[in-house]
Amino acid sequence: MKRLDGCVALVTGASRGVGRGIALALGGAGATIYLTGRTTDADPPGELPGTIDATARDVGAAGGRAVALRCDHRDDAQVESVFARIAADHGRLDLLVNNVWGGYERMSEDGVYRFAEPFWQQPLWRWDAMFAAGVRAHYVASALGARLMLAQRRGLIVNVSFFAAQKYVSNVAYGVSKAATDRLTRDCAHELRPHGVAVVSLYPGLVRTESVMRAADYLDLSNSESPEFVGRAVAALAADPDVLRRSGEVLVAAALAREYGFTDVDGRAPRPLGVDDV
Repeated sequence: MKRLDGCVALVTGASRGVGRGIALALGGAGATIYLTGRTTDADPPGELPGTIDATARDVGAAGGRAVALRCDHRDDAQVESVFARIAADHGRLDLLVNNVWGGYERMSEDGVYRFAEPFWQQPLWRWDAMFAAGVRAHYVASALGARLMLAQRRGLIVNVSFFAAQKYVSNVAYGVSKAATDRLTRDCAHELRPHGVAVVSLYPGLVRTESVMRAADYLDLSNSESPEFVGRAVAALAADPDVLRRSGEVLVAAALAREYGFTDVDGRAPRPLGVDDV
C-alpha cells in the first residue's frame, strides 16, 4: 500500500464495522483521520461493541493520527461543527468517506426478522432512517467537504454504497436509498470534475462486521472481506494521482484489489462480486 502521509481525511460512522475498518487502513497508511460517530467511551455499552474513541486509539496504534468527534449526522449543526474543526485545524480536506448509515437498525423485532418484509408491511421509520442517516447525511457532508476541497482544486469523496442500487435486495427502501446514493455520486462528480475533485461509489462484498459475525453460523464466509479490506480500497484510491479519471464510477472493493495489487489482512484475495452474485 502506498503511503498517505499528510493526507487529511474524514470517515463518518467510524465506531464499528466498515467505517472502523476504513479508518484503520487509512491510519496504517499514515493519514490524519477525523472520525465521527454517535457512540463514545462515555456512553453505556450498546448491543454491539465499538466507539469512535476506541477506533481512534486503534488508528494511533496502526501508525496514524485520529481525532474522534461525536456527531449525529441527522443534525446539520453537529455536522457543520465537524467541518469547522477540520478547517480550523488544517484549512483543507483531502478525503471524505461517507460511510454513516442508519438503515440496519432494528432489522429484527420481537425475535422476528423484519428487514425483508414487503414495503406495505415495513414501518415508515425505516425509510426515514435510510435517508436521514444515509443519503441526506452523505449529501450534507459532501457539500461541506467540497467547500474545503475546491480551494485546493483536488480531493476525493467516497460514498459507501451497495449492489442493492442495481438489483432488488431485501426491501424497497433499501434499494431506493442505495440507488439514490449512486445517483448522488454521479451528479456530484459531474459538478466537481472541473474543479479537480473526484467522487466515487464503493461497493463492499460480504464484510465481516460485528453484526455479520453474530450470524456467522448461518452464513457462507468463504468469500467474505474484513472491514480493513474495504479501507485498503479507499486508501488505494486516495493514493492514485489519476483518481479523477474514475470520478462518477461505481467501484467494487475486491475488483480494486486486483487492479491496485493489495490483499486482505490475512493475505487472501476475495473474488469480486457482480450483480448476479448478490
